[in-house]
Amino acid sequence: DLYRKVFVFRKDPSDAYVVLRAQLERPLHNFTVCLRSYTDLSRPHSLFSYATRAQDNEILLFKPKPEEYRFYVGGKFVTFRVPEGRGDWEHVCASWESASGIAELWLNGKPRPRKGLQRGYTVGATAAILLGQEQDSFGGGFDLYNSFSGELSDVYVWDSALSPDKMRAAFLSLRLPPALLAWNSLSYEVKGDVVVKPRLRE
Repeated sequence: DLYRKVFVFRKDPSDAYVVLRAQLERPLHNFTVCLRSYTDLSRPHSLFSYATRAQDNEILLFKPKPEEYRFYVGGKFVTFRVPEGRGDWEHVCASWESASGIAELWLNGKPRPRKGLQRGYTVGATAAILLGQEQDSFGGGFDLYNSFSGELSDVYVWDSALSPDKMRAAFLSLRLPPALLAWNSLSYEVKGDVVVKPRLRE
């Protein structure tokens, strides 16, 4: 249970990452990924990378620069412009639904304008899920200069597009629906220089 704890990625650039294990029984037609990050990086970095053997950017949450998030589904991406962070924790949730092809990005409990992405697509179930690196091949192919350095916390993945109420609840760390991956019952393996520490402040 990682309640009130964080992963600290100590080096910059870094070859370290965290492997997440999820029980995915079937392909995803909808999903939501949420996490909190704390970093002073201004270079591009990967937050959440979900690769299948067919597609290395099956799901990717990537930050090319401080005022932009890139959200990939099935190798295609949309860009969300965001206010540049003020050196504090950022809570981001990205959701997608196949039927409408609607991609949403919520930053610190507020939605950005919705975008269209990969309508009718299906996300594969046999996946390598990593924090802190961007996969260019299944479980590998890292570019050090896309690595994450800083602190990550509160990582969740659901097999549905969360409602606005639940998006706000995720930001406020309130009760959340059962998840495929949940921070308070995370099955993970640290690879390299990543340390689990208590959160410094709420």
